[in-house]
Amino acid sequence: MKKKRVFSVLILVLTTLCLSGCRTESDGRDYAVSSENGKRFADDLQQSGWSVEDLQGGLISSDLISVERKWRGNRCVTTVKNIGKETVRPASVILFNMTQHGLPPESPVYGEGFAMLYQNGGTLGERVDIGNNPDSKHYKIPEVHGLPTAYGVFTVNLAENENLLLGFTSCERFIGRISFDATQLLISVDTEGIALEPGESWTLPEFVLLGGENQGDLFNHLADMINENHPPRIVTPVATGWCSWYCYRMNVTDQIIRDNMKIFKKKLPELKFIQLDDGYQPFFGDWLDPNPDYGNIKQTLADIRAEGFEPAIWVAPFIAQKDSRVLREHPDWFVKNEQGTPLDSSSVSFGGWRYGPWYALDGTHPEVQKHFENVFRVMREEWGVNYFKLDANYWGALQGGQHYLPNATRIEAYRQGMQAVLRGCDEETILLGCNAPIWPSFGLVTSMRTSGDIRRRWRSFKSLARQNMSRGWQNGKLWHSDPDCIVLTTDSPWNVKGNVTENEWIFHATSIHAVGGFILSGDKAELLHEKELGILKKLLEPTGQGARFTNAKLQTGVTDLGNVQYYYFFNWSDTETIDLSITLTARSKLTDYWTDEALGMHEGAYTVKRLPPRSARLIRGVSVK
Repeated sequence: MKKKRVFSVLILVLTTLCLSGCRTESDGRDYAVSSENGKRFADDLQQSGWSVEDLQGGLISSDLISVERKWRGNRCVTTVKNIGKETVRPASVILFNMTQHGLPPESPVYGEGFAMLYQNGGTLGERVDIGNNPDSKHYKIPEVHGLPTAYGVFTVNLAENENLLLGFTSCERFIGRISFDATQLLISVDTEGIALEPGESWTLPEFVLLGGENQGDLFNHLADMINENHPPRIVTPVATGWCSWYCYRMNVTDQIIRDNMKIFKKKLPELKFIQLDDGYQPFFGDWLDPNPDYGNIKQTLADIRAEGFEPAIWVAPFIAQKDSRVLREHPDWFVKNEQGTPLDSSSVSFGGWRYGPWYALDGTHPEVQKHFENVFRVMREEWGVNYFKLDANYWGALQGGQHYLPNATRIEAYRQGMQAVLRGCDEETILLGCNAPIWPSFGLVTSMRTSGDIRRRWRSFKSLARQNMSRGWQNGKLWHSDPDCIVLTTDSPWNVKGNVTENEWIFHATSIHAVGGFILSGDKAELLHEKELGILKKLLEPTGQGARFTNAKLQTGVTDLGNVQYYYFFNWSDTETIDLSITLTARSKLTDYWTDEALGMHEGAYTVKRLPPRSARLIRGVSVK
């Protein structure tokens, strides 16, 4: 244990020295925009105007506030200063306002959502929702000037081998946004209307503009930039295990956990974690209180360890339901409404999926911070848990409320709360963020769920694959990604029986492999037989990094591990059979990963011919000199 900790400290020191001594990323390229279209766009962007808006959407005069944009290569840092004699409350700083961006409206795009459960897809001219919970509709987060709005990063695929990436490399106090349509592009920072005093200035998050042939390379470069500002907290190795939720939901009991463990010990002892999901607590918010309907949670956790597995547990630290003891005894701990009472989250956002409306604990409150620290320390030291699946983290960054620290943003409230959670943990604790704000979580979680909840049907496999693989670049760079559970059987509370084909199961498994992150089985242990166990065993050696895809179509991608490569081919169509080609990284001996069929020696371009609809191929290559 001591050797592991010394090694971790050494790596952290070396990383810090490297980052402080230079700003050169891993491959030595800066990904400056070089194409003719890209250069014209970059010139127009830099020459576009700025503005500052107040809480009512009106403009704040340049006599009262100044905005200075400083470019260094493809990076821009903006400083906002109150040059007047009175306090101003900027709600939004428009860094670049392109009323005519000049890009083809049919260009495919990808943009992050504020919350984990949403992403922007489609084209510049027609945004398509990725995920079922849009920021603007589900969470009621206003979009900038009514335009489709991405948070943190936005990519545009101009041509087959021409991509632009617009992004922000940090998120400590404010979050950056990119809003778009067929003609307009607005790049802004949400400053939430907090007070900017006379003479005071803010340095806003750094903005970057990147260009290149391969979208995956641009994402990788952005991740390096983000890590300069938010050193990652990755805990190795990548977690594998079983999650109770997709079989039993909140009806899980101590006996159910014990029965599944007994079978897994015989069938699949390679699994490490048994993740106890929602259902053990009496009320949301009262995480340490006993629940007579569940049984003895401490005994369950002890039984998990006794069987040779490690326990993991679900916690939603930022929320409490109306009947909870924590809300009843400590109403002052919560984000407030204008009347000074705990804010009903349904009045400003989504109120919660069960036992709503939820109330949000205020991460800026000192007593809340002590409470968070205590909950996780008790679970870790007394309950023996060192893997926490954190859910409903979005409510830690809930908009529209008032905090204990009156000039704190919702980003600061979330980050201060999460820092308190970390104080209750140790350096080996796995903290998995779920239903979380993506950009505000940098440097605070070791792992991040990258999609919504899995269902045993094609529509879900397709949607979650797009969600997960669009974020695959984050895996192994910012944190370990959790693509949600791998499911291989059709018996569950959420099942639609009999409508999953063999090709669709393999598509699902291949998309999980492409993420390269957490592998958690979501099936009842008794239903896993030879075929399903064979797939699971192959998945239990995750690559630890996400596949890099050529563009937003996500049809072909590669995970390059040096001597070994994994090549991914996806046919997303419901009806068309297609051919897909990829350029091999080296002369290689190829094998079909799922069937072990030898495919021979190949170099240069490799084509998978007549790939059926709703199917995928995963090919393993071993480089041969």
